[in-house]
Amino acid sequence: MATHELKTWKIYFNDIIEGKKNFELRKNDRCYNVGDTLILKEYDNEVNAYTGRLTDCTVEYILHGGKFGLEEGYVIMGIN
Repeated sequence: MATHELKTWKIYFNDIIEGKKNFELRKNDRCYNVGDTLILKEYDNEVNAYTGRLTDCTVEYILHGGKFGLEEGYVIMGIN
């Protein structure tokens, strides 16, 4: 199992913290796997800077691209 640090835009970061967003859509350039830890670092894209807030979550499910309209090379990860 691996740990991945990921930039997460402020609006989506808040939704994750509030429990509204329980998935991540990403290019699969890191070979994500179930059981991996994602360290999500809040990023303010209006000022192009990290805010200093972060949270971690675990990948519980992965839907690989190439089907259901998701482009090959991308994944949707169910996170907790």
